[in-house]
Amino acid sequence: MSTFGFSDLTWGTHFGGDDDDQDEEQDYSTQWRQAPRDGLIFVIDCSESMFEENDSSTPFELCIKCAKNVMQNKIISSEKDLMGLVFFGTDKSKNSGDFKNIYVLQDLDQPGRESVLQLEELSEESADEFTAKYGHGDGFSLSDVFWTCSNMFSKSSQRIGFKRVMLFTNNDNPHSNNPNLQRQAKTKAGDLHENGIDLELMHMQKPGENFDVSLFYKDCLFYDDDETTTALPDPAEKFDELLTRVRSKDHKKRSLGKIPFTFGKDMSMAVGVYSLVRTCTKPYAVKLYKKTNEEVKSVSKTFLADTLEVLMPQDTKKAATYSGKKICFEIDELNEMRRLGEPGLTLMGFKPKSALKRYHHVRPAQFIYPEETVIKGSTNLFTALLQKAHQRDVIPICRYTARKNTPPRFVALLPQEEELDEHNVQVTPPGFHVIFLPFADDLRSLKYEETPRANKDQVEKAKEVVKKMNFPFKSESFENPSLQKHYANLEALALDRDVPDDITDYTMPDDAMISKRAGKILGEFKELVFPDGYEAGKGKKRPAGGAAGPAGKKARGGADDGEIDVEAEARAGRLSKLTVPILKEFVRKTKIKGGGTKKADLMEAINDHFGL
Repeated sequence: MSTFGFSDLTWGTHFGGDDDDQDEEQDYSTQWRQAPRDGLIFVIDCSESMFEENDSSTPFELCIKCAKNVMQNKIISSEKDLMGLVFFGTDKSKNSGDFKNIYVLQDLDQPGRESVLQLEELSEESADEFTAKYGHGDGFSLSDVFWTCSNMFSKSSQRIGFKRVMLFTNNDNPHSNNPNLQRQAKTKAGDLHENGIDLELMHMQKPGENFDVSLFYKDCLFYDDDETTTALPDPAEKFDELLTRVRSKDHKKRSLGKIPFTFGKDMSMAVGVYSLVRTCTKPYAVKLYKKTNEEVKSVSKTFLADTLEVLMPQDTKKAATYSGKKICFEIDELNEMRRLGEPGLTLMGFKPKSALKRYHHVRPAQFIYPEETVIKGSTNLFTALLQKAHQRDVIPICRYTARKNTPPRFVALLPQEEELDEHNVQVTPPGFHVIFLPFADDLRSLKYEETPRANKDQVEKAKEVVKKMNFPFKSESFENPSLQKHYANLEALALDRDVPDDITDYTMPDDAMISKRAGKILGEFKELVFPDGYEAGKGKKRPAGGAAGPAGKKARGGADDGEIDVEAEARAGRLSKLTVPILKEFVRKTKIKGGGTKKADLMEAINDHFGL
């Protein structure tokens, strides 16, 4: 097996969003200090075939709706990214190169209110209105279209890190009668790839026809060396299919860091670390200056108390108290003490997959994928490890150091195979999930109090309830209603709408559907488990004559028949088992000050009263 060296490489990491390491000093590589913005250009075919109605909509309408949806998502998730929109096959022309039948509707810029409203207006226009405004023409050249996109990227005043062109069309063989134009288009597509511009084909299906990629577009599409899947998905016919494909392609999958994966002496490969799932939160409020409405930037400075002299970072030190003395450290010394090894993954061995339990999940997992651009051959070695791990049903155990100043952790690499849907669109990527294993003191044995157990009839009835209420769960089917309402209100304000769009809260139970599917069985289950007179916690009917137990007794300082000795409970550390009304009654009778209304405050006041 080939070996790969990495001694001369500099590994960059960017773990700014790490959940457990937010308080640690970040050690960013220079190239990752500020992630560059993405640039995306939608190129839409406007020939007459794109306006032929199919299932109450035309392919052009689907493209505009898709572009509008992506633009709205960009404004929320990546507001600094740039987007542009280009029509080709129009009668009118508008572009920097004076090419025929090419119309640049929106230049490459940050999407905003005007861009969204323009696409919204386009989606509501009829085919005749579009023809009157822009017309149709077949005198275009795809080479000129690609040239126009290249010019839009090169003339942008913003620094663009990832450039992408998405081509929407239902014509599988443009310029079929002109081989010269086809050759020019293929050559220009190659130039785009060499200049770091990715071309993505969003092909659409004509009614009763197949889209044959091999006729022309196969020679225009290029793939990275680390792409394990090069097969194109099936042509899209519906809006959901097209939107799913666009969303999977519109973002560059930026890695949190590129690290070495070491198997042993002189044998390594490069992998990128990714975060597949993150908590989505509301954006922070931006402070504005009330007179000019400009953003206010906060600047923090450290002053010397005696002279009010501004201190620079190198003028400050950190200290730790030991044996009554303050031991001072330089910042570099602290960083060196934290450094326990170089960033990377080191293979320690293998364990059966069954050894990994659900309770081993102690923090969000990460995901690794080969980085062919750093070490040649990483994809082949990574694929071999992934396949063998699947075949033998094992998980690699590794020592993982995320970055220089973080302690190492032991992790398990859970293999995941690639999954494609019925349209040949990737649903899950191939790779390894990085599962952080718990330390010994993270696991503890819990002792449970004896509780009533269900009988056979109750268990069987519960099984019937589960069968009736069973449905396939997909996390993407449930959106955060608070976030959705927040952004719906922002969108309504930005687009001057009177009322925001209605938000459906899918996290709430559908009572009507539950009653329809399992209403009768739920009633029978309730009668079996909670009969009339059932007493919670004892699994039996409540005796007649009123409430029993601590909640039905009065609280006082001493112990009498039917009363609780609060002092004894406090000294035994069992105040938390008493109810708030009992604690309040005791505080009132003994005239303890500062009890408050919360249980924690009442407990603290009682403990202070008894000197505990």
